[in-house]
Amino acid sequence: MRVVSGTCKGRPLKAVPGTGTRPTTDKVKESIFNMIGPYFEGGLVLDLFAGSGGLGIEALSRGMDKAIFVDRDFKANQTVKANLELCKFSERAEVYKNDSERALKALVKREMIFELIFLDPPYKKQKLVEILEEILKYRLLSDMGYIVCEHGHDVTLPERVGDFTVKRKEVYGVIAVTIYQWGNVHEQGEL
Repeated sequence: MRVVSGTCKGRPLKAVPGTGTRPTTDKVKESIFNMIGPYFEGGLVLDLFAGSGGLGIEALSRGMDKAIFVDRDFKANQTVKANLELCKFSERAEVYKNDSERALKALVKREMIFELIFLDPPYKKQKLVEILEEILKYRLLSDMGYIVCEHGHDVTLPERVGDFTVKRKEVYGVIAVTIYQWGNVHEQGEL
């Protein structure tokens, strides 16, 4: 596992010890960023089920200004912090040990709006639609932002969740990725 591109291209990243997390492979990471970027000119990214932090760190390497990492697992948070140190991104990131619901409420209180949100929960405990509804309810996504959901290939997410519309879906073996944007952006044929 490594940073695929950007300012930290090629930098190896540590994995979370144990078998409780499932890091996004470099191939899937590359594909995701080819669909949504591949590079950015600033912005704020939320990695809600951070694991090792690989997706959020990739976004920082590709030009995002700042990242918020959230994971309820202590080992995952320690790994994210170590990987941020390796990439010298610690000053551009915040790492929180929390569950997704509480974290979203805390972000709402801070009136944060993200250009990019990663949702990669453990496959067996996925509540992606409910989380998308919370993000929609509190308008945590910017007008042109993306929400990237990683899930099992056997899970089919709806074409619409409120005003969010599927922009792209891809399957990579047992992994699937569904990308949402605000519906008006999708209808304009942005991508």
